[in-house]
Amino acid sequence: MPQPPSFARVLKTLEKFYGHPKPPKITDPLELVLWENVAYLADDEKRAAAFAALKKNIGTHPRQILDASPADLLEITKLGGMVPELRAQRLRQIAELAHWIFKDDLKSVLKKPLPQAKKDLKRFPTIGDPGAEKILMLTRTCPLLALESNGLRVLLRLGFAEEKKSYSASYRAVQEALKDQLPSSYDALIAAHQLLRQHGQELCKRSLPLCATCPLQSTCRYFQGRGSAAIPE
Repeated sequence: MPQPPSFARVLKTLEKFYGHPKPPKITDPLELVLWENVAYLADDEKRAAAFAALKKNIGTHPRQILDASPADLLEITKLGGMVPELRAQRLRQIAELAHWIFKDDLKSVLKKPLPQAKKDLKRFPTIGDPGAEKILMLTRTCPLLALESNGLRVLLRLGFAEEKKSYSASYRAVQEALKDQLPSSYDALIAAHQLLRQHGQELCKRSLPLCATCPLQSTCRYFQGRGSAAIPE
């Protein structure tokens, strides 16, 4: 089995293949929490449409969400896919936490030491360690490489770590393997997050990955392990 390539080489190869990603549009911590909760199992376009409707029709300030009717919130979350009733409740829960606990100033959380900042962010619905780290990365608070499921899958298949029984254990194993290879700038970390996510969505899919067209094929442990079966006829 091949050794995993250097992380820098992976990023260089992906950027050459996909082009340099555009910077993310949302960098406010509360809006990032709302973005994660306004849709469920939805593609980027559907999530973006639901978030745009929230911002236009209700607003993203905690008080604006608290003043909205349950019916208005439900209309928004219906745009974002499954279980809209639950997600409408979560939007109100997010607003309540932001208003009553954090005094409408979630940016104050970013000024806290990393363990406390992560703990506070994880009080919000659906935000675990990866989500909290993503918020800290995108707000340029802490130089972390946050990974979501697509990016994590890419790195596991390349052989940076063995897949564990739990998602969190796999996540930490990859983070540990990469700790001495990470780029130093926020721009580079955010671009790495985006490139890995895009590759996992478009080629290195969970089911039926498109290995035949993958630019990382020659150094991919997953591909080498599957042999010719990795290339569909």
